[in-house]
Amino acid sequence: MRTRFIAITGSILLLAFILNACAPQRNLLQQVQDSGTLRVVTRNAPTTYFNGPHGDSGLEYDLITAFADYLGVKAEIHSEDNLDTILNQLETGQAHIAAAGLTITEQRKKRVRFTPPYQQITQQLIYRSGASRPRSIKDLLDGDLEVIANSSHSERLRALKEEVPALRWRENPNIKSTELLTLVAEQLIDFTIADSNEAALHRRFHPELRVAFDISEAQGLAWALRISKDDSLYQEALKFFDSLQQSGKLEQMLSQYYGHVRKYNYAGTPTYLRHIKQRMSRYQPLFEQAAQNNDLDWRLLAAVAYQESNWNPRAVSPTGVRGIMMLTRTTAKQLGVSKRTDPAQSIDGGARYLKSLYQRFPEVAEPDRTWLTLAAYNVGFGHVKDARAITVQRGGDANKWADVKESLPLLRQRKWYKQTRYGYARGHEPVRYVENIRSYYDILRWRTAERETPLRNKLVAFSSPAL
Repeated sequence: MRTRFIAITGSILLLAFILNACAPQRNLLQQVQDSGTLRVVTRNAPTTYFNGPHGDSGLEYDLITAFADYLGVKAEIHSEDNLDTILNQLETGQAHIAAAGLTITEQRKKRVRFTPPYQQITQQLIYRSGASRPRSIKDLLDGDLEVIANSSHSERLRALKEEVPALRWRENPNIKSTELLTLVAEQLIDFTIADSNEAALHRRFHPELRVAFDISEAQGLAWALRISKDDSLYQEALKFFDSLQQSGKLEQMLSQYYGHVRKYNYAGTPTYLRHIKQRMSRYQPLFEQAAQNNDLDWRLLAAVAYQESNWNPRAVSPTGVRGIMMLTRTTAKQLGVSKRTDPAQSIDGGARYLKSLYQRFPEVAEPDRTWLTLAAYNVGFGHVKDARAITVQRGGDANKWADVKESLPLLRQRKWYKQTRYGYARGHEPVRYVENIRSYYDILRWRTAERETPLRNKLVAFSSPAL
């Protein structure tokens, strides 16, 4: 009896094994959708993924979130700074996708599979003003050049070393690109290499940084996936990026993060930083109190005030607006501000006015709601409303600043403003106004962050110079 039971049990197990073996295996895309989770590894950086004033932000974060929605799953995002570790997590299957601002290189293509690029950059040699500008790679032989280990920058230097055998550099596996840029600004190293998008963002914080020259041709940034016969997830990523490209949403995302930087006047940064040092302490308590009373970020309020008056409480414009928040006589009267040149009254009134405008865009999500609010502070709510109507007429999204800012300048053209309720406006001005404030705000957030110990003291020992 016992023998018969064992035989039957064995037959059942064998049948189950055969049936399981014959059952079609779920491909990677199906596995992701069944689990409801897309595992993503990224880098913590201004160009990829960071925690901003409106929560998790960054171009890669927005792209991944959109892709997860496209698949009907949730993104499980893990941040990793070491580039080699990022690639290892793909190769071992710990992550489905690396969305880390990775440059497509020949060496990396041997390890991972790239999607088509979503952005083009160049690698740039960065030095500090006051030093002699390098004109070629040979000018780096007597300087201290440091880059991130296992990066596209170190890969490019190895290629250049074939042309200039005496070229030397140091590779650091425990540092971020933004930290290397800070080291150059603080004269702790002579040179580093940065992608052009990162250099553009960080030069607003360190105006002493300079671009010597490009050390590469244009290169693509893309997502990376594991090399495998199963390309189901990869093919879906291709469809996703194609839809983004065709709909114009990809360009909209790029504009959201880089539009205000492209037009930023770096020459004005030293003056702004000097004013932060000389004037901010006088007015910061007033900004903080007014912002707290109106549920605003005090640094945003301060950035608006700087754009308006350079924090000069006696500022007066040719049109009669005055004070640190440059209130009109009518607006000041409505707000109960009796003396516009009084900093406390002006800042409090400006904060309340900003808050009232913000409340008039309840249907708009952040951060676009804030940018539309700032535009309304400059040109008036009515003109912004007109521009949003024009945006819809032109096939754009009235809730997206990237679309509305394309329509605002049309308010100068009779063809367009004659169709509107509020008529003509110098619509190019609020566009520049918002873009400037965004950079002033970014810089102020950076400058007022808690000061850390000297950067070089926190770094571990470097690897040996590359040979």
